[in-house]
Amino acid sequence: MPSFRITMTIGSLQPGVAPDSVLPAAAAAAAELTTVEASDLAVVAGSARATVRFTADDAASAVRIGAHTLEGTRARAGVITWQVTERVHGRWLPVH
Repeated sequence: MPSFRITMTIGSLQPGVAPDSVLPAAAAAAAELTTVEASDLAVVAGSARATVRFTADDAASAVRIGAHTLEGTRARAGVITWQVTERVHGRWLPVH
């Protein structure tokens, strides 16, 4: 099954939300619809970047799962940018 990921640049937290709850919430949202392969939080150019890697049957399904994950994340934090990508021959390519 193809591997996809959603990468989100995280902004400010919603009131009362603990910073360490954002990534688990994002992964849990994706897990409601599919198998989550991995999740990671990194600081890139001074911004928090959350990544959730998951499986999907095709690009259309991956976009739906990505949108669901995005909404689950937005319940806890603002999302500045986001992108769904697919693993193709060792590279992550944008899904359109």
